[in-house]
Amino acid sequence: MESTAPRDPLSPLQPADQGLVIAGRRFSSRLFMGTGRYRSLDALMRTVEASGAEVVTVAVRRVDPTEPDESSLFGALRRAGRFLLPNTAGCYSARDAILTAHLAREAFDTPWIKLEVIGDDTTLLPDPIELLKAATQLVRDGFIVLPYTNDDPILALRLRDAGCAAIMPLGSPIGSGMGIRNPYNLRIIREQITELPVILDAGVGTASDVVQAFELGCDAVLLSTAVSGAKHPTLMAEAMRHAAAAGWAARQAGRIPRKLHASASSPEEGGFWS
Repeated sequence: MESTAPRDPLSPLQPADQGLVIAGRRFSSRLFMGTGRYRSLDALMRTVEASGAEVVTVAVRRVDPTEPDESSLFGALRRAGRFLLPNTAGCYSARDAILTAHLAREAFDTPWIKLEVIGDDTTLLPDPIELLKAATQLVRDGFIVLPYTNDDPILALRLRDAGCAAIMPLGSPIGSGMGIRNPYNLRIIREQITELPVILDAGVGTASDVVQAFELGCDAVLLSTAVSGAKHPTLMAEAMRHAAAAGWAARQAGRIPRKLHASASSPEEGGFWS
């Protein structure tokens, strides 16, 4: 089923790119948005519009599915044509995450789930053992699982083998704004996993982090606090949209190789003025 979201003229799509495909569904935007820490629903919707994001993730434990559609977050996002991706934020065990995912499927009529199983309150880093356990069970239960994970290439492979639909490694801890702290691991994950999308999740601080994620090989970027916590959130959301377009285009264009020494950009012979 194709999304009803309007095509964004600044979405990061080049003529040869057919869009981001996850579990057989095609998305026109490669920028995902979170929905936490906004002053109002109106402020959130303005930033989502400015970002051009098609996929918007919402914490199941922080919304009321019985709220009237006309005044709810879910209702506003649906009317805007966004694809709703429930997440299990706030879960600290596989058991809690599995239960939350099942509640989300029943309440919001979707098998899609962004799986989060947090290890502790200080770092908010994923618990790798509980995460893999939950992912394995949810795939068996028929869910389309997108796991938020550490930037560990081995764990990424285990999640792939468990049947996850995408891999979502962190750049740095949630809400830290520290950007990508271990680009080498992200490159390894990309090199090892070519059959699934790799989506950077967490740690983005500014637009240059988004560009770097795409240049390292990521297929999409999910961000939240970098926009909601900015001095001017709507302007930052727009900057992130441009960054996603630039990063994806640069990756497709193919950068020049790095060299230790200079290389003249103007040839001495055979040039235009020869």
